[in-house]
Amino acid sequence: MFYRKNLPGWERAMRTIGGVVMIVYGLFGMPGTMAGYVIAGAGAVAILTGSFGFCPMCAMVGRRLPAP
Repeated sequence: MFYRKNLPGWERAMRTIGGVVMIVYGLFGMPGTMAGYVIAGAGAVAILTGSFGFCPMCAMVGRRLPAP
């Protein structure tokens, strides 16, 4: 299934960087805690949405990129 990208390039980069920071903090800043695993999981989702350029929650509210 193909999705139309709904994230601009700068936001994709910020989500990827933020996701990496969240994973590192979750696994190394809060090792062995449930909160650390939840933060790391949220970071993984941020990396996925940044790499694909599609955010399901943004699509639910009707966010779209301007047509080129």
